[in-house]
Amino acid sequence: MVKQKLKAPDGAPSDVERIKRESNFLRGTLREVMLDRISAGIPDDDNRLMKHHGSYLQDDRDLRNERQKQKLEPAYQFMLRVRLPGGVATPSQWLVMDELADKNGNGTLKLTTRQTFQMHGILKWNMKNTIQEIHATLLDTIAACGDVNRNVLCTSNPYQSEIHMEVYEWAKHLSNYLLPRTRAYHEVWLDEEKVAGSPEVDDVEPMYGPLYLPRKFKIAIAVPPSNDIDVFSQDLGLIAIVEDGKLIGFNVAIGGGMGSSHGDKETYPQLAKIIGFCTPDQIQDVAEKVITIQRDYGNRSERKNARFKYTVDRLGLETVKEELENRLGWSLAEAKPYHFDDNGDRYGWVKGVQGKWHYTLFIQNGRIADSDDYKLKTALREIAKVHKGEFRLTANQNVIIADVSSQKKKKINELIEQFGLTDGSHYSALRRSSMACVALPTCGLAMAEAERYLPKLIDKIDDILDETGLRDKEITIRMTGCPNGCARPGLGEIAFMGKAVGKYNMYLGAAFDGSRLNKMYRENIGEEEILSELRVILSRYAKEREQEEHFGDFVIRAGIVQATTDGTNFHA
Repeated sequence: MVKQKLKAPDGAPSDVERIKRESNFLRGTLREVMLDRISAGIPDDDNRLMKHHGSYLQDDRDLRNERQKQKLEPAYQFMLRVRLPGGVATPSQWLVMDELADKNGNGTLKLTTRQTFQMHGILKWNMKNTIQEIHATLLDTIAACGDVNRNVLCTSNPYQSEIHMEVYEWAKHLSNYLLPRTRAYHEVWLDEEKVAGSPEVDDVEPMYGPLYLPRKFKIAIAVPPSNDIDVFSQDLGLIAIVEDGKLIGFNVAIGGGMGSSHGDKETYPQLAKIIGFCTPDQIQDVAEKVITIQRDYGNRSERKNARFKYTVDRLGLETVKEELENRLGWSLAEAKPYHFDDNGDRYGWVKGVQGKWHYTLFIQNGRIADSDDYKLKTALREIAKVHKGEFRLTANQNVIIADVSSQKKKKINELIEQFGLTDGSHYSALRRSSMACVALPTCGLAMAEAERYLPKLIDKIDDILDETGLRDKEITIRMTGCPNGCARPGLGEIAFMGKAVGKYNMYLGAAFDGSRLNKMYRENIGEEEILSELRVILSRYAKEREQEEHFGDFVIRAGIVQATTDGTNFHA
């Protein structure tokens, strides 16, 4: 049998490839343009490079039309994202982020689905000092966006076992090891001077090379039975295997991703597939070699087909596995048994190992803000002032006040009660299992509302849940303003992807444990039809479900949506 010759797709490189090639390893003219006070924006080439530094230029779309009428430039602002492996932050880091949100941002923080802080509303002339203050608290924004490996996730519930700390250390190690080696970030933002006689081009990025990756790359580590980080939605997913109380290694899954484009069948969400098992000391090598395969064979012509999932599909799963093992110089072992229960968070106080307590707060869509009747941001600031443990941001946009001693638990609980902070227990279980991306007004890709609309839609769905007796039944629901998949909508038992203002594609049928994608049920519908459809389906679910049957499983068994043969991927 002749071995297949691997190659990247033919075609002229996309314009982004030109920008990276001409950027001098992500420097571009960022240092100069950020000093310009004539415009609040920056040139498009530099904005493409900004992503690798952890930021996007945006504008307030609520003001866009009015500013056009007044012949003013858009209300430009920057979004800044922190690199926070495993979502672990100290109280002092929390306080810095809280302060910067007020001083330089829009007064709020967004907890993202990749376990990190995102700050909106930063003006160009405040960017440099914001990044410097973040750096001073031992955080950074390097590679939080861009065509590189992004923030590495890991299961966030620290109460389950001491294994979680070990897994967190591996997540942190991978995040650091897979960083770009260019000093561009330090030169542009931290005033590091370029060293004379610096390494030749071929030595600057030994893993990424001068063009970095064709698209972003995502890694996450799950610790069963919790799949709270949706391990199968990742380019590279690692599933921790524990035997006799010891971490013996990880099952390796490749080729997941949530993004697609409306109406384009060449794009689709997909779940990663398990290809084997490796020991803990082998995961660095596995991650690096998987990334180099994507570097060498990913699509650099069509960015919408440039994610690793498309590389895997084009070359074939077995071919990619064989290439990986060739690069490793050894073979992956056979995958080990594991079991997931769910992909959500466990709320309220939980006692964990070493006598420490952990309190998971429900944060609706991850937005840390104060309102007239709920001073969430102020409350968390006051808790951070007395807390001696950690804050753990979850991949479901919530936060865990973690590692609380019995002595400190009383004081923190007093603050929780004083400010009326909630674990969500008075909400419907569906609301506690909800997620939405930012969407309008700041995301330039959004076609419809998400974060601002989903809570209002759930208010109306709650009425149906009350009528059908399903208020306490956990059902995952997710909404995004476009099909790029930032809130992992493909894994919602009920999900909505924005199509136009007030219009959504509706999806049903994902697995509660994150092991099966949903499928499109209705296209381009508004609120009235959404509620009408859900009233019928939820009423049927209430009457016809089997014992312990989840909603996603029911809609497939009842024939409301059809499962594919393998039960995992719906290319709708």
